[in-house]
Amino acid sequence: MADPARARKIADRIKVIVAKALERGIKDPRLGFVTITDVRVTGDLQHASIFYTVYGSDEERADTAAALTAATGMLRKEVGRNLQIRLTPSLEFIPDAIPETSARLEQLLAEARERDSASQAAAAGAQYAGDPDPYVKPRQYDEDDED
Repeated sequence: MADPARARKIADRIKVIVAKALERGIKDPRLGFVTITDVRVTGDLQHASIFYTVYGSDEERADTAAALTAATGMLRKEVGRNLQIRLTPSLEFIPDAIPETSARLEQLLAEARERDSASQAAAAGAQYAGDPDPYVKPRQYDEDDED
């Protein structure tokens, strides 16, 4: 098992190599506007998971996924040539869910703001349900009550 710091450095290096290769090396017309967001390498440096996002519609995302799958061998060869380690890790491209997650989070925050404002509006005109002073006070005896 490799040192975690070394695995992190290799992951960063793979991220740069793949990004440059996508920028200048692949001539596939299906490839859209791709951003490599993260790379994770296993502890034994045998497998690299590359997370990416694509700007565009669902069809463009599907086309880009197909183009990346087709170019995996060429990209692995490029990674092996530039890393200069004994074994070149296998590459796996995974679409990153950051845009969808952030959109859902924004939607939930807007919904929470609406509920909060509705709650504040309801509380503004609210009255207590019971007595104005609900606490029990000690009983006061009149002098007439003493038997």
